Amino acid sequence: MRIRIADGRILSVEAGANAPDGAERIRGAALPGLPNLHSHCFQRGMAGLAERRGPASDSFWTWRQVMYRFLERLDPDDVEAIAAMAMVEMLEGGFTSLAEFHYLHHAPDGSAYDNPAELSGRIVAAAAETGIGLTLLPVAYAQGGFGGAAPVAGQRRFINTLEGFLRLREAAGRFAANGPGLVLGVAPHSLRAVTPDQLAAILAGCPEGPVHIHIAEQMREVEDCLAWSGQRPVEWLMTHAAVDPRWCLVHATHMTAEETRSVAASGAVAGLCPITEANLGDGLFPGADFAARGGTFGVGSDSNVEISAAAELRLYEYGQRLFRRERNVLAAHEGQSTGEALYSAALAGGARALARNVGALAPGLSADIVVLDIDHPALAPIDAEHWLDAYVFVAGVGAIKTVFAAGRTVVDAGRHVARERIASRFIERLARLT
Repeated sequence: MRIRIADGRILSVEAGANAPDGAERIRGAALPGLPNLHSHCFQRGMAGLAERRGPASDSFWTWRQVMYRFLERLDPDDVEAIAAMAMVEMLEGGFTSLAEFHYLHHAPDGSAYDNPAELSGRIVAAAAETGIGLTLLPVAYAQGGFGGAAPVAGQRRFINTLEGFLRLREAAGRFAANGPGLVLGVAPHSLRAVTPDQLAAILAGCPEGPVHIHIAEQMREVEDCLAWSGQRPVEWLMTHAAVDPRWCLVHATHMTAEETRSVAASGAVAGLCPITEANLGDGLFPGADFAARGGTFGVGSDSNVEISAAAELRLYEYGQRLFRRERNVLAAHEGQSTGEALYSAALAGGARALARNVGALAPGLSADIVVLDIDHPALAPIDAEHWLDAYVFVAGVGAIKTVFAAGRTVVDAGRHVARERIASRFIERLARLT
């Protein structure tokens, strides 16, 4: 194949073409880079720090306390260094674009920086340094729980009034105006973090770009929402907001059959993060039922405890297998490759959720390309028709040879071209925190 690229975009894809003089020649299998539709980059810095059992049953809610303590000391340089390391690992792991669900806004004491979008700017800077395509999602977080509950001390770095959030997003919008390729969206954190009136005002004030929201991740969230409103979280959202393909419902773990049908019919993307959902004990998304109703999904790395596009897809399928006690659950028909079914669906859903021109090796789209090493022991002995399955279910990150993001070589021989510098800075910054 010959892929012609200019200004970061694919001009043409030609089969059986000879390489012209001066062309870069790569032996391997080319895939479109997978979009990462949900991440909190700063949590990469605490990976491994929450794996000690507490005095009582551990859960998402006890993990959250560890997260609050970790972020108490992060300064802007720390945030940028951690984000850059996470993005390096995303690119090495097969993700070439990212939707950053960014809710760390203020100084450790909760005061605003002179530039309210200071920490958003650090995410933008890290993306520019690493080369990953960025959809920035400033997060609205106004209360501590359903019904206007006061925030706790650990949430002070997140909290904004509605007016303060809209000013922050306006400031973040200047990065989009000045930085080519940056997409700006909005993220009401969750139904427990914004009131109905605030949610409506945020949507009215941000009429364009993707909308992402955490929803129905934990059973306690479902129970608290029922106590507050008489409806489950997904049920409430579908009743009170015009949910459409612009939306990404992150996790949506606990849905009834009717909620599953409603979300699938809306065109909203289910933003699944199987590794984090397993790490936090969230539960299993109703994947087979959602797929049967034509639902759209994509995957994200969320808390960044392990960063691998293939591993997210593999664990998604394995969770469905364990729940249903079947194999190849998410393949749509007899004879279909499960790896291909997962990968192609996550490409389409991720591209929609990020509102980026990605998701295929086709003219006009961003030249985001992951090249697999077909000499890898998991791929070399088998026919090409099985390579994608071998990548997703066997080799994973180890099979990734070269990665292009917007036509730029960012990973060579499996390692990011700036890994040494970025990892050194990450280690230096984290050593003073832990």
